[in-house]
Amino acid sequence: MSQEMEAWESEGGTVLAPPFPHPVQMKGTANQVEWAQRIRCRVSAEFDRVAASFRSVAEKQYDGNRADTEAIIGILEEKRSEVMSREEAGYFIHDWQEINDQVRQMIAHDSRYQEIKARPKLHQKKAIEWSPLRLRAALKVL
Repeated sequence: MSQEMEAWESEGGTVLAPPFPHPVQMKGTANQVEWAQRIRCRVSAEFDRVAASFRSVAEKQYDGNRADTEAIIGILEEKRSEVMSREEAGYFIHDWQEINDQVRQMIAHDSRYQEIKARPKLHQKKAIEWSPLRLRAALKVL
């Protein structure tokens, strides 16, 4: 029986997905590789968290701004692919052991992101400024 079929049957009919789309053979000592793999799981979860945040924002936006946010999600996924394809255990141990704002920094330093942020926001609906006079006038109508 093939390994896939055995996995399928032992899991009640579902095949386990690999933890990452493209498993990477890491380089380093056995202890470094084990440590880096644990860190790598947390890094992937951080990319998931940031992506979910951007997707949540995109769902509430109008077309133009949504397109920009989806472009940022594309940048994020490209950065994820770059990071997760790294083979050096030391890279994860040195650069990702403490996860702070590395993902945000990677996006912020990307020239495509900077270009998006520099564009005038033509698609935003302008919020009504509720000055005391405007508020009083609105209340009179009610």
